[in-house]
Amino acid sequence: MVLISEDLIRRRAEHNNCEIFSLEEVSLHQQDIEKIEHIDRWCRDLKILYLQNNLIPRIENVSKLKKLEYLNLALNNIEVIENLEGCESLQKLDLTVNFVGRLSSVESLKGNIHLRELFLVGNPCTEFKGYRQYVVSSLPQLQWLDGKEIRRSERIQAGQGLEAVRQRVLEQERAYLERRAREKEEAQGRHKKEEETAKERKPGFDGRWYTDINNTVPVSEENKENQEKPDTEESRSGPHTDDQDKEFWEKPCAYTPESRLEAHRHLEEKRKAKDRERGKDAKAKAPRTLITAEGRVLNVNEPKLDFCLSENDEENNIVLDLAVYRHMDTSLLDVDVQPTYIRVTVKGKTFQLVLPAEVKPDSSTAKRSQTTGHLVVTMPKAKGEVKAKTRVPCLSRPLQNGDVPAEKTRKLKGPEKLEVDPSKHSGVDLANIVQREKPTTQGPLKLHQVVQAKCQCEDFEDDPEVPPLI
Repeated sequence: MVLISEDLIRRRAEHNNCEIFSLEEVSLHQQDIEKIEHIDRWCRDLKILYLQNNLIPRIENVSKLKKLEYLNLALNNIEVIENLEGCESLQKLDLTVNFVGRLSSVESLKGNIHLRELFLVGNPCTEFKGYRQYVVSSLPQLQWLDGKEIRRSERIQAGQGLEAVRQRVLEQERAYLERRAREKEEAQGRHKKEEETAKERKPGFDGRWYTDINNTVPVSEENKENQEKPDTEESRSGPHTDDQDKEFWEKPCAYTPESRLEAHRHLEEKRKAKDRERGKDAKAKAPRTLITAEGRVLNVNEPKLDFCLSENDEENNIVLDLAVYRHMDTSLLDVDVQPTYIRVTVKGKTFQLVLPAEVKPDSSTAKRSQTTGHLVVTMPKAKGEVKAKTRVPCLSRPLQNGDVPAEKTRKLKGPEKLEVDPSKHSGVDLANIVQREKPTTQGPLKLHQVVQAKCQCEDFEDDPEVPPLI
């Protein structure tokens, strides 16, 4: 029995960010649901509800859905139309291929003044004489019945002789209900008989099932080994053989809610038996060998991802570019770098690659591309030199058409050396063009030496007592 749970509704509410309190539409079809529950409390704003192709026997727990406009209950086991008075906004009701035999129950829809479409195709009540006339006259708000429009002339004709039609429908309804009571009793008796038979049946020495316990069957020499084998789970459960399955489906029976449930249970048991057999036949998968007994590391690519392994001599490292799925969450990745190999686990599947040189695991880095989703792992080599990058010199002016870059004209045979001998310096020393005076400081004040210029005139006499001119 499948129950309507909160988790089930949230999984069906992906279009609403898995929020159920503001949900307006939900589809719960083909879930083998046997009872409507919790929806009226969890989804008060629901407007469209799909419950077709389930095993629901009654319409219940939907009266609080005031905003419900469309209810689909096709292909279920419903026998009575009820408990829909509270659905004030109901406009369309689909009860196709159910077991509605009490046609008078459609009068419970009179309070649903907004109801415009009703589908009762495939129900026993549609075989009653005067069925359409009775429904059209009972529900004046209807505009479509079983996909056919109700015209004004048809509505007028349905009102004529209504009492006679009503009496005829009620008589057919009583006859149908009596027949349904007998079908229920037969189904209950058949179910009890099957339970008693199942208790008495025991597997024989040849694997077959026998109902007579006291009947002794001679054991042949070929079957002695099978008789000595212990009782297994398969023999206890009594799997459905092809003959039993054929007999079940070829056995004539009436189309009733009980027969529909019986067919569903038969299919469910058959499916479980196949699952058990499949589980027995499937051998335990041996774990994949990543490292041999001799210690040799193997290359493994279980997720079947494209990758690129390259060496960067300038930076002295090894780079692995693994084409991880773009939309896969990073939490599903696990990177393990070892000195001689790298192992990446992608959603439980192992990718392992042997490295061409020994690396430093502690200095390795792993990054994920935000555009492509690729995983880039940079692993520094344990041995080797880090070569300096060749830098392009900056030019003070742009190159002209006749100029040639300096790096093309000179060929360096070794590293460049700084020139320290000033005699070999051919350029102009801009720092020594203007000679700076050496200041003499005394406390916070700076006193500059006064340079007295001697006059070159012949008649000039230097008198030390005369103060200098400022």
